[in-house]
Amino acid sequence: MNDSKDDDTHLRETCVHSETVYQGRFLEMRRDEIKLPDGGQAFREYVIHPGAVMVIAILPDGRLVMERQYRYPVRLTMIEFPAGKLDAGEGGLACAQRELLEETGYRAARWARAGVMHPVIGYATEVIEIWFADGLTLGDRHLDEGEFLDVFAASQDELEQWMLSGKLTDAKTIVGMMWLRQWRAGQCQLDWVAA
Repeated sequence: MNDSKDDDTHLRETCVHSETVYQGRFLEMRRDEIKLPDGGQAFREYVIHPGAVMVIAILPDGRLVMERQYRYPVRLTMIEFPAGKLDAGEGGLACAQRELLEETGYRAARWARAGVMHPVIGYATEVIEIWFADGLTLGDRHLDEGEFLDVFAASQDELEQWMLSGKLTDAKTIVGMMWLRQWRAGQCQLDWVAA
């Protein structure tokens, strides 16, 4: 057993050879031959993802801006916080502002970055930045071509009940609810910045 919890050298895998097996419009599938910590060899298949943001947008009455969107891979309409992928060279805040406006029509006066999450560590490089937004004003939304979603408002209590009943199963939204609960309970601080 390793005594230092920060020393992970005994766990690391090393790439011996890497190949792209699929290149799509924004996702890439790779297959790597790796050397295991014990010297053995194995293969790892994974998706390269550009990264994304998720926005916990708080309305003046405390309710949250939510979306309903059909997600083809799971063949379900999901309840989610607004979210979207980073464009090339785009920072997290810029992406959060763009996605909130495009998908919901809302602009926010204040923003705070809560943290990051790695939603699918076993098979993808995706990292999602978690942003809070408040001081919302509504304007026109500008959905991407081929994007269809409903925007609605829900209370924290409603969302928590939907999580417990299985109506809300989106992992990033559930993680966002954890951040929201911690912040509203005064157990974490957010550094707000003006837009």
